[in-house]
Amino acid sequence: MDLKAVRTFVAVADTGQFQEAAAVLALTQQAVSKRIAALERDLGVRLFTRTARGAEPTLDGQALLPHARALLLAEERAAASVRPGRRALRVDVIGPRVAPAVLLRGFHETHPGVELDVVTLFDADTAVAAVRAGRADATFRAVGMPGRRLPEDLASARVLDEPLYLLTGPGHPLAGARSVTPAELAGHRIWMPSIVEGVEWAAYYASLAAEFGLTIDSAGANFGSAAMLDALAGSPELATFVGEHPRLVWPAGHDLRLIPITGPTPVYPHSLIWDRANAHPALAALRTYLTGRSEPARGPATWVPDWAAT
Repeated sequence: MDLKAVRTFVAVADTGQFQEAAAVLALTQQAVSKRIAALERDLGVRLFTRTARGAEPTLDGQALLPHARALLLAEERAAASVRPGRRALRVDVIGPRVAPAVLLRGFHETHPGVELDVVTLFDADTAVAAVRAGRADATFRAVGMPGRRLPEDLASARVLDEPLYLLTGPGHPLAGARSVTPAELAGHRIWMPSIVEGVEWAAYYASLAAEFGLTIDSAGANFGSAAMLDALAGSPELATFVGEHPRLVWPAGHDLRLIPITGPTPVYPHSLIWDRANAHPALAALRTYLTGRSEPARGPATWVPDWAAT
């Protein structure tokens, strides 16, 4: 059904005059008559009876009127849902317990009026494709991994360098250390079953292992953080890397040790990625918030892969 004709029908019904409806719609009276005639042909009924006072809806016109109003209201709601600022800003944070989710929660606390739609996409290729296709407004990823050049229609900004920590159980040889260097981790088994070939964090840890001669073991099923913490707590040899921001809950009775890594400190480079043509005002607010944050001073003794975008 032609919504222009439906709008014209409602205008004639409301004003009771073809001429007045034409003035309301900024049309000629002839154009109004043609639209009503076309709608009547489509529906196979007469919608108005002309009288000395103007135009009155027929019984069929009276039956159509409430539905016509509902159609116009639905059209308005559909248009409003995608007007700049009316649609929720959809942002991919990789996972609910990692640093990007913490950053986004900080943005939400600062801008409580901005409606957010938070999603968790698995890998950078999927996330970048979603941003390019308009299925997401932005994503947090490590940018620059070998063989994954960012498309020219997308932009990125490095928003957080997240320090890594060593996590061990109480029986691990390094459990009592106040800090460790990457060189001191050589020869120890760093267990990370969440690493999957081809994802950006796999590229990051491969570069870290190559730089410092580390053994990173991704073997075994990934049953989530709780199962990993159980395994670490009871093992004299397993250790893993965690970021500064994850919200891990230590299982009761586990004496796990979170040990800073220094000399240098490996940091994971989180960048925000968005479509350059995306005009959503909340996206601009998010970018301003992220780039305007004051991070703790890291000092010069940090390490990132040489492929990481600045």
